[in-house]
Amino acid sequence: MGGRFDFGDIYEQYHRDVYHFALYFTNNRQEAEDITQETFIKAMHKYDSLKEPEKLKPWILSIAKFTAIDLKRRQKFITLFPDWLSDKADEDGKTVEEQVMDKGNWQELQAALLKLKPHYRSVIILRGLKELTVQETAFALGCGERKVRVDYHRALNQLKKHVKSVNEGWDLTDGQL
Repeated sequence: MGGRFDFGDIYEQYHRDVYHFALYFTNNRQEAEDITQETFIKAMHKYDSLKEPEKLKPWILSIAKFTAIDLKRRQKFITLFPDWLSDKADEDGKTVEEQVMDKGNWQELQAALLKLKPHYRSVIILRGLKELTVQETAFALGCGERKVRVDYHRALNQLKKHVKSVNEGWDLTDGQL
């Protein structure tokens, strides 16, 4: 886009709009504050990619929308697991992977992951733990985005069953329920 800009002015002009959008989206003040902060950090890094300066407000709100969706996606992934993972609400700004490691439950999750087909395991690790986008995951795995979406959903269902079986003490020697 070129030229010098004062990002402080941009923040002052649009932070309330972003915060209100995030608050309406999440109905949670802390999450709305986090989304607002993350939105402006992303906007600052991507500012040079803005091609039409007159569309700054919709551009920033678009970033807020995708940031909020990403937050909800991470929360959905987390709630698919037992209490040891779902009771963490991203309070410390840690990734899902860091939170699993902090909880000391890596062996439990690893045991469930190992019961998945290798492709499903890869999709879960890239999308759920490493938090890659659908596009990034598709590129990394050399497949289409639709396949990533479908396989991620199927893999989550399988992983949920395996985590539940590990927690209930079932021994799945052949990987079947």
